[in-house]
Amino acid sequence: MATGKAVESIARQPEASGKIQTALLLGCALAEATAIYGLIVSILIIFMLK
Repeated sequence: MATGKAVESIARQPEASGKIQTALLLGCALAEATAIYGLIVSILIIFMLK
């Protein structure tokens, strides 16, 4: 969804494409980092309960 909205925004305002791409990349990086942290925590919990 985020990528689609970013493409729509760039299509509407091509002059703002740099700012839109920067915000999109930061948002994607934050989402990926959150998923990785959740995976690490769940693996640690599984091994600590054994």
